[in-house]
Amino acid sequence: MGCCGDDDGDLLDQLVPPESDTHTYFDHNSSPSPSSFAEEVVISPMNSNFAALVSKDLLRAILELLPPQDLARSACVCRLWRAVASEREMREKAFRSPWKVRRVLGDPSSALFWGHSRLDRFAISHRLRRGDTVAGLALRYSVQGNFVLVWVVTITVFGGWKELRFFLAIDEYMINVLLSPYLVMGIKRLNNMMSDHGIHSRERLLIPVVKPELLLNSTCYIEFDEQAKREVAVLYLEGGPDEKTNNLTNRAAFTERGKRKILNSLRRSMQVDVETAEFYLSFSNGDPRAAMMHFSEDLRWERQKREHYIFS
Repeated sequence: MGCCGDDDGDLLDQLVPPESDTHTYFDHNSSPSPSSFAEEVVISPMNSNFAALVSKDLLRAILELLPPQDLARSACVCRLWRAVASEREMREKAFRSPWKVRRVLGDPSSALFWGHSRLDRFAISHRLRRGDTVAGLALRYSVQGNFVLVWVVTITVFGGWKELRFFLAIDEYMINVLLSPYLVMGIKRLNNMMSDHGIHSRERLLIPVVKPELLLNSTCYIEFDEQAKREVAVLYLEGGPDEKTNNLTNRAAFTERGKRKILNSLRRSMQVDVETAEFYLSFSNGDPRAAMMHFSEDLRWERQKREHYIFS
């Protein structure tokens, strides 16, 4: 078939056989033998000049069976294939098919998002409540199912004369307790958090999906989390996304609430009033660490000046 640089007319000339060949294949007056007819219309990798491949519907039915990586490669065959493989419906279906997701709503910022259908592209939205901790959420969302793992411990006593066997049963809860430190690190990494204290300045957390069964027949929403600085397909286990967050005014209010929480936390750390904390926060372009650094430098400078006046 034609390459990406060929014209559309050249591509159609390659795909559509000449009229003489078409009449030879589909002449109703002639009655070719079944063996000769099968030999001429068999499609093989060496014989792609077939009129049916011009139909976008048939080409779409073929390409939708490909995984995301192969679908991206098929876009390099020719312009016709690129037009079909670049359709939003095609990319979405290739993205959600491995996990049997029913629907993915929203458009990503880049088309490269569709090319990587891994489990880490999905996340669960958890709206924070009073008393939530990162360790508690890791333990809550790490449940894999009801199972019991039995370990058999054999101990030889008296040089092989007797054997004592102990059956150690470890249930699912104990396994999740043992694995919770790794799950905590996964939550922090996904939400771009340095420590557990970052949970106090947020209204929701993104939880990694550890059970692919949760994505079965589900509806996900492509969102860019401003605090996590990450674009993922978000799964809502309770209801759906808040429509207010889609409004620019409410988004600004959400950002203002986050700034107010950071300001109060900075004020308590500095042990100063709100105006002083707001000054250092604005002077450091909203970076709390830089604000604390500037505040410490000013305190050190004032202490040195005070000692200079006292001893002079």
